[in-house]
Amino acid sequence: MKNALVTGASGGIGRAVAKELARRGWRVALHYHANEAAAKSLEEAICREGGFARAYPADLTQEAPVEALFGAVERDLGFVEGLVNSAGVAWKGLFTDMTLADWRWVVDGALTSVFLCCRRALPAMIRGKRGSIVNVSSMWGEVGASCEAAYSAAKAGVIGLTKALAKEEGPSGIRVNCLSPGVIDTPMNGDLTEEDLAALREETPLGRTGTPEETAQAAAFLLEQEFITGQVLGVSGGMVV
Repeated sequence: MKNALVTGASGGIGRAVAKELARRGWRVALHYHANEAAAKSLEEAICREGGFARAYPADLTQEAPVEALFGAVERDLGFVEGLVNSAGVAWKGLFTDMTLADWRWVVDGALTSVFLCCRRALPAMIRGKRGSIVNVSSMWGEVGASCEAAYSAAKAGVIGLTKALAKEEGPSGIRVNCLSPGVIDTPMNGDLTEEDLAALREETPLGRTGTPEETAQAAAFLLEQEFITGQVLGVSGGMVV
C-alpha cells in the first residue's frame, strides 16, 4: 500500500484530494496548520469508510516544523511516495496597499511551503527511484489576477518550480506535475458575492464553477500516471485555455 502526504488537508481542495486518494487505496497523512477539528473530522471520516488516514500539524513556512512533519509521517507510515502540496493562503487588495509583511506572508504560505515540502520529500524518493509530486497552483498563476498580485506571483512560482523539478528529478524516476484550478467551490472563495460568482460563471465556457471533488480527481490522476511529468493541468472549465 502506498503512502501520500496531503498538505492543507483541512481545506476544501486538500480535503477532497485526501478522500479521493484514500478511496483509491492510498494511506493518507493529513497535514493541517490551525484547523485541527477539520483535520480530525476528515481522519475519522476516511477511517470510517475503510481507508487509512492520520492527521499531523505543522507550519509549512518554517524548516523545523516541516522536518518534524515528515519525520512523524515516516515513523508512522513509512516512505512517502506521493506528495500533494495543496496548502496555501490568499490576500486580496490593491497592490499599492500591500505591505512587505503581507507579501512575505502570501509568498511564504503559497510558494516557500511548496519548496520546503518538496525539498524534504525528494531525498527518499531519489533513493527509492520512485515518487510523485503534485503541486496545486492556480489559473491566476498562469494569467495573473487584478488585486491578487502576490498570490498570482507565488502561484506562477509554483508552476516554474514544478517544471524545473520535473526535469531535474525525472532521471531518478520521479514525476512532478502541477494542478491549476479555476473558480472552485471552497472556503477560500467564500468572500465572493453571488454577483461575483455569476460574473465568473459567465466568463467560464462551461458556465459554472468547479467542485473540490472534480479537482481532487485531477490531482489523483496526475499523482498516479506513470508517464506524465512537468505538466500543468487546468481545472477551470475552460476559463484559461
